[in-house]
Amino acid sequence: MNFFAYQNGRLFAEDVAVHDIAQRHGTPTYVYSRAALEHRWRDLDSAFGSHPHTICYAVKANSNLAVLNVLARLGSGFDIVSQGELHRVLQAGGDPSKVVFSGVAKSEAELRYALEKGVRSINIESLAELDRVQDVASQLGVRAAIAFRVNPDVDPQTHPYISTGLEENKFGVRMDAAFEAYQRAASLPNIEVHGIACHIGSQITKTSPFSDALERVLDLVERLADNGIALQQLDLGGGLGIDYQGETPPTAQEYVGAMLNGIKARGISLPIAIEPGRYIAGNAGILLTRVEYLKQNASKQFAIVDAGMNDLLRPSLYQAYHDIINASNHSEPSQVLDVVGPVCESADVLGYERTLAVKAGDLLAVQSAGAYGFVMANNYNTRRRPAEVMVDGNVAHLVRERETLQQLTAGESILD
Repeated sequence: MNFFAYQNGRLFAEDVAVHDIAQRHGTPTYVYSRAALEHRWRDLDSAFGSHPHTICYAVKANSNLAVLNVLARLGSGFDIVSQGELHRVLQAGGDPSKVVFSGVAKSEAELRYALEKGVRSINIESLAELDRVQDVASQLGVRAAIAFRVNPDVDPQTHPYISTGLEENKFGVRMDAAFEAYQRAASLPNIEVHGIACHIGSQITKTSPFSDALERVLDLVERLADNGIALQQLDLGGGLGIDYQGETPPTAQEYVGAMLNGIKARGISLPIAIEPGRYIAGNAGILLTRVEYLKQNASKQFAIVDAGMNDLLRPSLYQAYHDIINASNHSEPSQVLDVVGPVCESADVLGYERTLAVKAGDLLAVQSAGAYGFVMANNYNTRRRPAEVMVDGNVAHLVRERETLQQLTAGESILD
């Protein structure tokens, strides 16, 4: 389903013209569709059928309170990687007992906060972290539920910056060391061995890497069970890709079906947690930007827009492709041009060699910008971060105001 579509030659988000959003809130502005978020979450939820499961939305993909609240209302769990993300989940009405705490560098303060709030499980990334969790849990007089994030050394066939399941990546415990790690955890007085976790990367467009990783994880699950360590949950991570440029990733039913078939073939019936982020939020958002100038160089044409790499970093960081469309269909002749931003860097390009019918002043929509968009925005060049809007049917809610100039320097001071 497409929740961003043309009506009478103008682009709409659900039932709201994006031109009206831009006129009211300016540009650049992120626009999200509530219906799109809910549709994607429900797709995954229904794919599990009656099998016990928890969908733990990966907060790092898009952490706006309105996004988190929409998902919390559906009963979603959450995958977090920082104290700040847990704070956001709680502010948005999320249930801490449905939260898994991932990440490689959890501080004592973060672990204390998570245990005090009652998160479901802490995904342990190293033996040093296990010792730290034991110490913090002992100080609090509680038992910490943990899962080791194991590294299955599976190539997810994605961009190297978003590959997390290979031996050279910083994430997880090596498979050949995981059994001994679980034995050690089971011996600690303030540790409850709860589950096993695995996440191999992001923007994965085949089921085979997931299935390969699952087989290696299940080998360890069976070995642990044979030695008296019974797990309560399989956390199989996220990483399911979306269509940016004609990719054909698995459907929710194919993705979940591969998991369920894998565990059923082994006679294992553990509850499953998954950590989707991009799949839910990616195509539920766009970035609106205005064309400031058209410029012709000797061999290049440029559309210079008011959104830059500080607003949407993915094209510069990952060489990621986002489709860019004009928010109005009009009769201007098409041109092949680079869509570039105002940031003082040559890398500030939102799209190379795009064919667009465009003129100065036009409103453009950068598509598939709902995940890893605003969350990676920054104030480079002392630029204000964009506003964020959530559309719900025919109503557009401002869910984050654009920063003011005064906010850009809040907390700073000059010398006496």
